[in-house]
Amino acid sequence: MSRPVATPKNLSTFDKFMQDPEQKKKYNKEYNKFLLSEFLLEAMAENNISVRKLAEKSGVAPSIIQNIRSEKIKNVTFNTLNSIFSSLGYRMFFEKIKIS
Repeated sequence: MSRPVATPKNLSTFDKFMQDPEQKKKYNKEYNKFLLSEFLLEAMAENNISVRKLAEKSGVAPSIIQNIRSEKIKNVTFNTLNSIFSSLGYRMFFEKIKIS
């Protein structure tokens, strides 16, 4: 079943919002922080590990881990993320996506 084509008359509020390049950029940035937080929460639950234990295992300060979990961190390095997620049994990789 094909999805109906959105015309200017029947665009959803979200579709209208996403047509503004600045709003789209802001949305994508915030959504990525949300995804990172959710992935970390899920990985920690899956490994039954606390912030304190993960900090010890990864060598990353507990405050940094907690800030990622609560989406309060503004900048985080690749090395920090790699240390955290490799301690949880994950490997990071990059995927090419289409940029509009």
